[in-house]
Amino acid sequence: MTTVLKRQNGCDAVVYRQPHEEFEPEYHANPARRLREAVRRSAPLTRAGIAEYFFARLFQKLVYAQIWEDPEVDMDALAIEPGQTVVTIASGGCNAFSYLLADPGRIEAVDLNPAHIAFNRLKLAALQTLPCYESFHRFYALADNKENLEDYRRFIRPVLDKASRSYWDGRSLTGRRRISMFRRHLYRHGLLGHFIGWGHRVARLYGVDPRLLLEARDQDEQRRLFDTMIAPLFDKRFVRWMTRRKSSLFGLGIPPQQYDVLAGDGSMASVLRQRLERLACDFPLSENYFAWQAFGRGYGRDRSAPLPPYLQRGNFETVRARVDRLGVENISITEWLAAKPDASVDRVVLLDAQDWMSDAQLNGLWSEITRSAAPGARVIFRTAAPANLLVGRVVPELLARWDYRREESLALHARDRSSIYGGFHLLVLKDRP
Repeated sequence: MTTVLKRQNGCDAVVYRQPHEEFEPEYHANPARRLREAVRRSAPLTRAGIAEYFFARLFQKLVYAQIWEDPEVDMDALAIEPGQTVVTIASGGCNAFSYLLADPGRIEAVDLNPAHIAFNRLKLAALQTLPCYESFHRFYALADNKENLEDYRRFIRPVLDKASRSYWDGRSLTGRRRISMFRRHLYRHGLLGHFIGWGHRVARLYGVDPRLLLEARDQDEQRRLFDTMIAPLFDKRFVRWMTRRKSSLFGLGIPPQQYDVLAGDGSMASVLRQRLERLACDFPLSENYFAWQAFGRGYGRDRSAPLPPYLQRGNFETVRARVDRLGVENISITEWLAAKPDASVDRVVLLDAQDWMSDAQLNGLWSEITRSAAPGARVIFRTAAPANLLVGRVVPELLARWDYRREESLALHARDRSSIYGGFHLLVLKDRP
């Protein structure tokens, strides 16, 4: 159905609304149980088991308002062709929505976190119903304007499915409606947003304002400011003490088992310093919106500020025209692939989810990936440590079906502007078993 919506400020437009029923799929039953099964490996009353329990509870809340994987690197690695089917873990959705620019036939975004499902379905509805780019940019790039709440009430809420509408109309522990975060600096919310805010507060305790790094005029100045302001913080006794606690990194979405992989044989403070150094120094600020999120707690407000592809003005109409090709489901990626026909999936994006998995979970996942993979299928994932974690854990018969593109993976990792992972990995299905 087509509805003409008249708006002020240059936003009069014809908006194409999908029928309400298309927004009505129910969330899968018992997401809390699925999260517990994904995260918990240890006996419940052990120290590790208790840590896993609290992480699983936290991970039912909004974690990522913005995904921390570089979609441009993803799209180069995936080489999506028109009409292909992409299955991806949703997280904050920036990458799944950006993949629409590659003209796939279908993108199926899945996530165990019900808050991420509500977040992505809100974005789907916003793309379909907000009248113009300016209103979409205000909602998701600036994300701090009271007009966003009126746009939610007038345009977005009427087409949301019942579960998502209930989530956004509901209230957080502070008593505020969740939708109000879109007028209160969206990217300061969610576990990651709170973690970054905590980092800024600790820096200010030592007389450092991380936002000053964003005033650098070139990469040489970025390096100087990082070396003189940011790097010394990781030598502070309190910072080193805090980062030795696994729970201190729950806000990064790092479960206890991933903490061990990330730290390796060194200190977590040293690892975090190295990753933040790459984020701050290795890419121009004019190109790296991840650095703006880390040091500025949001996207830049200037018209030339870097943004993820789906949020860029020049891509808006293309993304909106193709948004009905993207679906969002509250289910594990292994379960979703198990329901797919043989040889029907062209591209799979696993983010860093495998860092959480046991050997049994990894083998179950790769069994379904391999069975459902179409000829020439590609799989990408990231890892906290540099090494390809599949080797020695997934049975050789499954891995033998895949060509691990080591040199390409290294080159792609070097280009990943988010800079927080140790490794990027690309596998391509071989022509013959």
